[in-house]
Amino acid sequence: MKKLVYDIINKLNAQNITYADVRFTDTDNQQIYFEKGKLKYFGSDMDSLALGIRVLADGCWGFAGTTILTQTSIDNTIKKAISNARLGSKFRKEPASFRKLKPVQDSYLFRPIEDPFLMDDKYKIDFHEKIAQKLIVNEKIVYSNVYTEFYRQYKIFANTEGTFVDSLVYDTMPMMYVLASNGKESMCRTYPGHMNGRRGGFEEVRKVKMEENTDVIIEEAIKLLDAPRIEEERADIIIGSGHLALQLHESAGHATEADRIYGKEISYAGKTFIKPNMLGNFRYGSDLVNIYSDSTNKGGMGYHIVDDEGTPGATVDIVKNGILVDQQTSQENAALLGVQPSSNMLASYADDIPLIRMTNFCLAPGKGSLDDLIKSTENGYYIDFTKTWSIDDNRNNFQFTTEIGWKIENGELKHIVKEPTYFGITPEFWAACDGICGEEEWDFQGTFHCGKGEPGQAMHLSHGVAPARFKNIVCNVKA
Repeated sequence: MKKLVYDIINKLNAQNITYADVRFTDTDNQQIYFEKGKLKYFGSDMDSLALGIRVLADGCWGFAGTTILTQTSIDNTIKKAISNARLGSKFRKEPASFRKLKPVQDSYLFRPIEDPFLMDDKYKIDFHEKIAQKLIVNEKIVYSNVYTEFYRQYKIFANTEGTFVDSLVYDTMPMMYVLASNGKESMCRTYPGHMNGRRGGFEEVRKVKMEENTDVIIEEAIKLLDAPRIEEERADIIIGSGHLALQLHESAGHATEADRIYGKEISYAGKTFIKPNMLGNFRYGSDLVNIYSDSTNKGGMGYHIVDDEGTPGATVDIVKNGILVDQQTSQENAALLGVQPSSNMLASYADDIPLIRMTNFCLAPGKGSLDDLIKSTENGYYIDFTKTWSIDDNRNNFQFTTEIGWKIENGELKHIVKEPTYFGITPEFWAACDGICGEEEWDFQGTFHCGKGEPGQAMHLSHGVAPARFKNIVCNVKA
C-alpha cells in the first residue's frame, strides 16, 4: 500500500493545486458480548480498507474518500477532491491559509504484549464467560453484561510537502455491568467505568481484573438500593478519575475545539461559550487547573507522529494556572486565532474528513494521594463512575450523575450514597477546584466513542486525570 500512496502523491503533485495529502487505513475490529451469563455476540470486521484525499485549491479545502481501491475509483476520488475545492472556493469570502510544514518521514508500529487478533477465539470467549457467570449468582442482580472490543488500525499518511508516515496501533476496551433491583427501584454498577478504553492488546483486559471485581460491583449495586441520596444543597466533592475524565471531556475538551468558535459544529454537537478574545486573559479555573493537549505521549490512544494534515505531534497548554491560553486547532483555525497548529486534526477512517479532535487531553496532576485528599476533607463526598449527564450546546451549563458515592466525615469515608448528582457552570466549576492528586494517582482513561461531525465519526482518545476536589458545588436543584 505504500507504493499506492506514493503513486497518488505523485499524481497530485502534477495538479495545479497548493497542497494535498493522502491517507490510507486498514482497520480490524473484534467484539465479545455476554448478556445475563450467555454469549450474545462474537464477531469480527477485518481488513476494512479506506482511502482519503484532501487538497487545497483556489484557497479552499476539498476532500473525497473511497473504500474501493481500483485505479478508476482512485482517479475519480482525486478529481472529486479537486472539484470540491474549486467549487467551494466560489463561496469563501477569504481564502484558507496554509503554512508550510517541515516534512516528516517516520514509522510507529505498536506491538501489544498479547495480540488479541492472534489469540485463540475459544480462549477469549471462555475468559469472558467466567466473568459473565460470576455476575448472575445473586438473585437481586436482574441484568448483567460483559463486553470487550479489540481494535487495530494501520495508517499511512503522505502529503505533497514530503511527509510520509505509517503507524500501527492497538486499542482495547473492556467493561462489565450489573443491575440490581428490589422490586421498587434498580441501581447499576459498571467496572472499570465508561471511560475504559486503553492503548494495548489483551493484556489490558487482564490489567483491569474484571473477574476479581465481580463481587465488588454486585455488593455495591445491592447496597445502593437502600442507600440515601445527597441531601445538602451544596457540598464539597472529590471526583474519581473514572468520572472526572468525562467531566474534563465535556466541559473543557469539546469547549476548546477551535472549530466550534467559528460555528462548524453548531447544527450537530454544539458550539462553545469561548470567544477568540478570551485567549490569554479568561479565567477558566483556579490556579491549580492546568489542562493540556498532548499527542506525544505513547501511553494514550491519542498518540501520533503527525496528525491528519501533517502537523507533528505536540504538547500544547490549553489552560495554564487557570487561564485560558490556547485552543485545539487545525492549520486554518490556528491562523485565524494567531496561534500555532496544535496537531489535533484527525479522522476515524481514511474516507472520513479530518476534524479538530481531542487526542490525549489531560488535567495535570497536583500533589498527594487520594487518601491524603480524603483526609484533608472535613465534610463532603467522594463520587465516581458516570451514570447520566447533560450539557448545553455552549459547553457551559451541565448536570452529571454518578453511580455511587461515599459520604466523607472528618476525613474518613463513611456510608454509600446513591446517584450523586451535581450541577455547575463550566468556569465556576473549574474555579472551585482546590485539590488535585499527584502523579501516583494520575492515569489515562479513554473512550472509543467520542462523536463529532456530519456524517458522524467516533474517535478513540484518552484523558490523563487524577482525582480532584471541588468546593461548595451545587448538589441539589433546590440550591
